[in-house]
Amino acid sequence: MKKKCIAIILAAGQGTRMGTKTRKQYLKIAGKPILYYAVEVFDKSELIDEIILVTGAGEIEYVRETIVQEYGFEKISRIVEGGKERYDSVWNALKTIEQSEEDDAIVFIHDGARPFPDEQILERTYEEAVKKGACVAGMPVKDTIKIVDKNRAATETPDRRTLWIVQTPQVFQSRLIIEAYRKMMRSPHENVTDDAMAVERMTGNPVFLVEGSYENIKVTTPEDLKIAEIFAASRNKISR
Repeated sequence: MKKKCIAIILAAGQGTRMGTKTRKQYLKIAGKPILYYAVEVFDKSELIDEIILVTGAGEIEYVRETIVQEYGFEKISRIVEGGKERYDSVWNALKTIEQSEEDDAIVFIHDGARPFPDEQILERTYEEAVKKGACVAGMPVKDTIKIVDKNRAATETPDRRTLWIVQTPQVFQSRLIIEAYRKMMRSPHENVTDDAMAVERMTGNPVFLVEGSYENIKVTTPEDLKIAEIFAASRNKISR
């Protein structure tokens, strides 16, 4: 029997590296906001039952009007204000799941600035999370990676075969991710950069990598925006 699936989509980031006044998740590619593309995939997916959208401070009504109502998304059940850091935003969303006692659901956590996941990624990560409790989408690195010291001198060259680029969605059994965040928020956690790290550190549960896509990029810089335009144009042609 399929488990209930809840997607948390994070759209509370500042986007300072983009160098624009408009937050990156609201910048447009192929005529639509970056956030639109991310939400659309989850809203259309037969797997996903409910979406919790996390916005920046004071942006709930703006997102409700310009994203939810403008594009007719039907699965967004809650819009939650985010916090100072990414983990604060995730915890704000997880608390609403905890309060609704959804203790046997599968939780997808996805960056709203990552506009091109697809249904196949959702299916693969869902299946892995059901079996093993925790997984993240990712892809093997293509380049040689160097570890450097504070002077940027190379100190180590890790085996490329062991290295993956971590993406989102990061997908977990709800009990596991809520337990991890509850423990983390009670202890020092400044260096926790993603949800997988929270689960690894706070529960000891292993997190497994599942194949994502090289198109599943995070739009962070102006160069990423140009690449996203190409991917969006390609997808629009296919959907016609």
